[in-house]
Amino acid sequence: MSNHPMPANSRITVKPVMSYRDMGKFIDVPWHVYADDPMWVPPLRLERRFHFSRFNPYFKHGEWQAWVAYRNGQPVGRISAQIDKLHQERYGSDSGHFGLLECIDDSEVFSALILNAEAWLAAREIRQVSGPFNLSINQECGILVEGFDTPPVIMMPHSARWYGRLLEEQGYHPAKDLLAYKIEVDFEIPAVMQMIIRRFSPQIRLRTLQRDRFDEEIETLRSIFNDAWSENWGFIPFTEEEFAELGNSLRLLLPDEFIQIAEIDGKPAAFMVGLPNLNEVLKELNGRLLPFGWLKLINRVRKRQIRSGRIPLMGVRKQYHNTPVGLALACLVIDAPRQAGLARGIEEVELSWILEDNMAMRHILDKIGCEQYKRYRIYQKLL
Repeated sequence: MSNHPMPANSRITVKPVMSYRDMGKFIDVPWHVYADDPMWVPPLRLERRFHFSRFNPYFKHGEWQAWVAYRNGQPVGRISAQIDKLHQERYGSDSGHFGLLECIDDSEVFSALILNAEAWLAAREIRQVSGPFNLSINQECGILVEGFDTPPVIMMPHSARWYGRLLEEQGYHPAKDLLAYKIEVDFEIPAVMQMIIRRFSPQIRLRTLQRDRFDEEIETLRSIFNDAWSENWGFIPFTEEEFAELGNSLRLLLPDEFIQIAEIDGKPAAFMVGLPNLNEVLKELNGRLLPFGWLKLINRVRKRQIRSGRIPLMGVRKQYHNTPVGLALACLVIDAPRQAGLARGIEEVELSWILEDNMAMRHILDKIGCEQYKRYRIYQKLL
């Protein structure tokens, strides 16, 4: 693919990622961009290699291209463009995405990256572009626009302060904001919620993950999630393979009681997944699992030395939405893992992300005393 012609005096080049070596440079870009940002948490290089390889089940329904921008031979930015068949089935065949955006504070470099991504998408008859998605809405997405003074928790993005401004310079408009809340684990459940829980708990059975039926349990969670979220903005279903892969990557690190399933009449109706915030350890590993990073990670989880957590996945089946029993299910699955978290030394939890217009969920979080402390933004543009 040809690069866009740049002004003659410019020493910026944008090169598509075509080889194993190119991919190494693509993965390394954030180390250049965040060199002076103490809040950034380096990803694991090995995990990124896997994520961008043909083994990622996303590529069964998505195609993509990645680029690295160089100035005077030094990598200074990167971007991806991708087209997702599952997204197109729901939102139209002219929809595509950009993602994995990292760039120094330089309009010219940024513009060169965006132009390459847009040209690739336009050549494939894409008119509606949104992002960043890394690589889909079911993975990291959005750029941070508020909350730069705290590090990201596990599987949430961090961004440089200038991304929003540079995107808007390129004609992008905010499409949707995603919010992150945090709360101390030993919070008091408000009286009104305790009353709802008491009223409906006789018909609700709460249980933890049954590890001897792991694959079946993961499939149950996927079925609830895809049903619960199906009306949400930007939703695309998790495929069986994607959710199984997510399950397998967490299998070693997740205590059973961090997954709660609520049943009504023996049928799973709601669930919640809690994660220890592995970013506390990743910060120290600087992207390297080998030789001893992996041991360090597992030891810290086993010895209960991680102080924060995240609730990334939660869902109540659609038939219970906007009903008192639905509220009871939500309250119960939020409350259930608290004791488990406290027992494991977890003091604070992030609940993320929540759509800005999901007022029902935000109302529950406000009621239990959660603080909204980060905001992520997804942008869009018509080509």
